[in-house]
Amino acid sequence: MLDEPAALPTFLREDAAAIEWRITGPAVPYPDAVREMEARVAAIAEGAAPELIWLLEHPPLYTAGRSAQDADLKDPRFPVYKTGRGGQFTYHGPGQRVIYTLLDLNYRRPDLRVFVCALENWIIRALATFGVKGERRNGRIGVWVVRPDKPCGFNSEAAEDKIAAIGIRVRRWVSFHGIALNVATDLSHFRGIVPCGIAESHLGVTSLRDLGVDASMVEVDAALRQAFELAFGPVGWNYSSS
Repeated sequence: MLDEPAALPTFLREDAAAIEWRITGPAVPYPDAVREMEARVAAIAEGAAPELIWLLEHPPLYTAGRSAQDADLKDPRFPVYKTGRGGQFTYHGPGQRVIYTLLDLNYRRPDLRVFVCALENWIIRALATFGVKGERRNGRIGVWVVRPDKPCGFNSEAAEDKIAAIGIRVRRWVSFHGIALNVATDLSHFRGIVPCGIAESHLGVTSLRDLGVDASMVEVDAALRQAFELAFGPVGWNYSSS
């Protein structure tokens, strides 16, 4: 396990510029979201638009990252989109808070490994609001929860479930794509893939609801915003579309 969250560096901007915090209501088609991100990344890189944290949901679908293996798509029950983000296969759908992080690392810290740790740290702090202990693991990107209620692995490894997946891409040191946090996700849809390429018997996926936390998306968004400002700086306004 890596360092505790408090020991990780922040990603505050040196010029303390405000970040746009956008929440979109209805499920956004994946191709539309990618087009929006592509355009916004270009604008951020040119200094024509502020950084953006975009919170949304998608209709049910699978995305394949750069390291995705064809064999890990077991049941293509939903549309499958190839994407340039890091990682392998993951599922997006209702009840999952997708968080696209369009941040200019030129003004923060151009270090992808530490940036991913900062994103994990953000989610861990937000989960703590609901009494959930999220953790990070060496060699397994994302945020994990120990499950003592589930069977151990073949070598007595403790059972663990991933609650948040992370896959990013960087262009001109502006990040995009981001995080998928399972809030009230239908976890059965993950059976159509090998999530993130991890097939060990003691590793799985979970959600806040699966852990017994009955949190609304509004409450989750509030926790995310509070935890975000600790590590990344103030947001300028809250734009919500419906």
